[in-house]
Amino acid sequence: MNKPLIAITMGDPCGVGPEIIVAALTDPAIRSLCKPLVLGDRLAMQRALTVCKSTMELVTVTCPAEAANLPDNVIPLLELSRLTETDIAYGKPSELAGDAVYRYIRRAAELCLTNEVAAMATAPICKEAMHRAGHHYPGHTELLAELCRCDEFVMMLAGDLLRVALVTIHEAIAHVPGLISTEQVLKTIRVTAKGVAPLCGNGSPRIAVLALNPHCGEGGMFGTEEEDAIIPAITAAKAEGLDVAGPFSADTFFHFAVQEPAPYDAVVAMYHDQGLIPLKMRHFDDGINITLGLPIIRTSVDHGTAYNLAGRGTASATSMKASIRIAAKLAVGR
Repeated sequence: MNKPLIAITMGDPCGVGPEIIVAALTDPAIRSLCKPLVLGDRLAMQRALTVCKSTMELVTVTCPAEAANLPDNVIPLLELSRLTETDIAYGKPSELAGDAVYRYIRRAAELCLTNEVAAMATAPICKEAMHRAGHHYPGHTELLAELCRCDEFVMMLAGDLLRVALVTIHEAIAHVPGLISTEQVLKTIRVTAKGVAPLCGNGSPRIAVLALNPHCGEGGMFGTEEEDAIIPAITAAKAEGLDVAGPFSADTFFHFAVQEPAPYDAVVAMYHDQGLIPLKMRHFDDGINITLGLPIIRTSVDHGTAYNLAGRGTASATSMKASIRIAAKLAVGR
């Protein structure tokens, strides 16, 4: 089998990103699925090898093609920064590291767009560090959408049982109601249905849509977003032939959604914590982030930099492994 070449961005070197990449790439099961190419910093990756007590060898390459034929005991590194020990001190944001992280992501997206790699999987970043460096993005999702010149994108977190897509992403709670429109909810349903189909093996995936307000607004007593925006979006999606149900009250919905076999292939939530608190309760270790709607394949861990664990070599690599595994699966299926 021709294994797909997956670009893996190192993430924030002051966090656990380099360590979980080392741990993931040490797993023979992961190496059997893909050829990796790490985009990052040599000092940070070498330090991670030491922390993880890994016998893997770090080899610098100058282009993706050089990574394709290296043996499985090697981690190919496309070196995009030369940070110092001061720049990558564990457990705190660094402006220079934040700038380097931006360059890793940008280069990986470029390689995907030119088909030099089949997909990209990203380790966690520190948004504060990127902001200090002048890169003002709420997160990976919005940055990648800009790099890909894509307006129709959706952030989805997924595990083996639950998949949750978001109508609004990194927004203050006070701003959310004003962002819930028929157009935005309908777009999210469409992109989710198309993007989740290859993951669940169902050409017509079953999509559940959550309400914004308690008790679905209780007939307008607790808010009108359901009547004004969400129900019209569901009606329009059904008219397009999509398998959509809702709106469902979020306080009770997830009790039924996690029954097996799962009654829905994906859930559309109105805002970040509404959907991701239950998702992470079920899939804290094995959940991943997938950006739907992009012209490239991008997956990521579903957790942050874990500054408190950095440098110990004890951080779980389960989500990193899952993100690489799903990136490879989607790349092979494309």
